[in-house]
Amino acid sequence: MANAWIMVVDDDVMNLQNAGDILREAGYRVATARSGKDLLAFTEKHRPDLILLDILMPEMNGFETFRKLREAEAGRGQKEVPVIFLTGENDSESETKGLTLGASDYVRKPFNRDILLRRIQNTIQNSRTIENLSEEAVTDRLTGFLNKAGTQKKLSVLCRSERGMLTILDLDSFKLVNDIYGHDMGDRVLRSFAELVRKNTGSEDVLCRIGGDEFLAFLRERSREEDVAQLTLCLNEQLSAACKEMMGEEFGIPVGVSVGAVQLPENGSDYELLLPLADKALYRVKQNGKHGYALYSEELFSEAETESLDKALAKLSQILDERGESAAALRLGQDAFAGVYRFLKRRQKASGESAAKLLFDLREKAAGAGSAEAAEALGEILDGLLAGDDVIFKSGASQFFLLLPGKTKEAAEALAEQVQERYTQCGCAESCELGHVTEVLG
Repeated sequence: MANAWIMVVDDDVMNLQNAGDILREAGYRVATARSGKDLLAFTEKHRPDLILLDILMPEMNGFETFRKLREAEAGRGQKEVPVIFLTGENDSESETKGLTLGASDYVRKPFNRDILLRRIQNTIQNSRTIENLSEEAVTDRLTGFLNKAGTQKKLSVLCRSERGMLTILDLDSFKLVNDIYGHDMGDRVLRSFAELVRKNTGSEDVLCRIGGDEFLAFLRERSREEDVAQLTLCLNEQLSAACKEMMGEEFGIPVGVSVGAVQLPENGSDYELLLPLADKALYRVKQNGKHGYALYSEELFSEAETESLDKALAKLSQILDERGESAAALRLGQDAFAGVYRFLKRRQKASGESAAKLLFDLREKAAGAGSAEAAEALGEILDGLLAGDDVIFKSGASQFFLLLPGKTKEAAEALAEQVQERYTQCGCAESCELGHVTEVLG
């Protein structure tokens, strides 16, 4: 545990001195603060490994400071720093309250050196174990990028708080590599491509793999067209060279990358609404020769494009053939959802097959109560419960509109009850109330 960084917060100078001496002698780095306000300011720019936080402080006590710290960490999309509460009181009620809030442990003053160091060591070790397990759960093993679950959680926060550009990177003709050279070579190509993406993006950019050969890159503080143009050019040139190195100069498969990009906040700040716009830009590239890029703009993409049905079918089939399969419910943007909605209504009318509509709506119990986090949690719950032929449209920041082919109104109500139960269990019900309404499609 040597070199771990510990922040001690106490309004009593003697307590700060005592704790600091014990920790430094044990090999820890130490920072100190005399108020909750000072701690919050410090953690805006620095991330200690552990915080020792006194409960009884003037102006802002330890419990209030702890709540504000967790709110700030959530707003910045940061991992939670473990906290051990300090107190001179022999009060089991305070101890219970601190642990209920989410503190890692509780230490009484004056400090017993051995007990303090042992609890610090255990807390840091447990925190690192949990952190490693959490990273494994959201990391794609082949590339080291965020996986699909980690992507949604991370980018939902970043898109709300930062400027930049959301890009979809889709490999062209990759399926032929697997078919001709085998899946082991396909994995080598994917790993090589991931390294090229790392090399051509910044250390602060967020890199993700959301499908077999489909990637996302969130470029922080970069949203010029020149940025995505340069990235696309470099990746295509370097990927072609890498493939020839791995499979020989005779390698003739036109492997490359097509990129669809959308700027933010110019086009919004909701990840689930931005992703379809980037995908729309990607589709434009796929329609026009691949190995290029397109930057979404409302003016450009609102123009109606006319083409023969044969050509439209061929191009759309080409795009879909290159995408990975998924058993999850289908998430669509507004335009695509409207088309599916009208189609299902016509089919239901003609065949008499049952279908249902289900709308979920989140209402904040107090202003600023955390509707974005609740919406993110609800989206994850829906992904886990819905069937592969169900369709989801996020119709607003706090609304999800579902189409449920083959389901009766009663079945839709049963599904809504399952969703409500899981939503209550995730803890978001304290900040936002979840309501729903069901109707038969028709």
